[in-house]
Amino acid sequence: MAAVAAEGRRVLVYGGRGALGTQCVHYFKAKNWWVASIDVVENEEAHASVIVKMTDSFTEQAAQVTVDVDKLLGERKVDAILCVAGGWAGGSAKAKSLFKNCDLMWKQSMWTSTISSHLATKHLKEGGLLTLAGAKAALDGTPGMIGYGMAKGAVHQLCQSLAGNNSGLPPGSAAIAVLPVTLDTPMNRKSMLMQTSAPGPLWNSWSKRFMTGSWEKTDQAQEV
Repeated sequence: MAAVAAEGRRVLVYGGRGALGTQCVHYFKAKNWWVASIDVVENEEAHASVIVKMTDSFTEQAAQVTVDVDKLLGERKVDAILCVAGGWAGGSAKAKSLFKNCDLMWKQSMWTSTISSHLATKHLKEGGLLTLAGAKAALDGTPGMIGYGMAKGAVHQLCQSLAGNNSGLPPGSAAIAVLPVTLDTPMNRKSMLMQTSAPGPLWNSWSKRFMTGSWEKTDQAQEV
């Protein structure tokens, strides 16, 4: 792990090796922030990477990431923690893959969001920013993607709780859930090509501002 910058702004990007996370790392580094990536593989562009060990135990993974981030940061605080980890899986309650997909969605969205929230209580500056990755679709029922909707709905609830009094976040900090419809990523484009012969109009409606590290829309933004 690389040394933490003594001065300047710092950000942790959970999911820093995914399509969205890679863009976030690139953007903030270009703006002269010190950037650390947290993911199952290293992001070589980041100043430091915390490698998440794969396990079926949430408590083991949470403890491992917490300890490794503690070692990396020491007493230094960060200005922002961006949890952009996640994924997508479809399937109704009748699907043979229901249990498998629910387990995967919970790990990708809720494990990462919960760990990020705890890291914020330890390492986020007063007045800092925590963002979590929700989904606009989860504001309503998601009968064709049960596991995804359940997990993203839980992220929304977590964010609302974090934005309330006595949540454990530092004074003056903000907890924000980002609710995109569809991000314009290589994987999503590949999936759309498998479903339609004319994806162009749909692509044009997708959220593209992640390419600059910016967010399209937010749900909750409250001071703690």
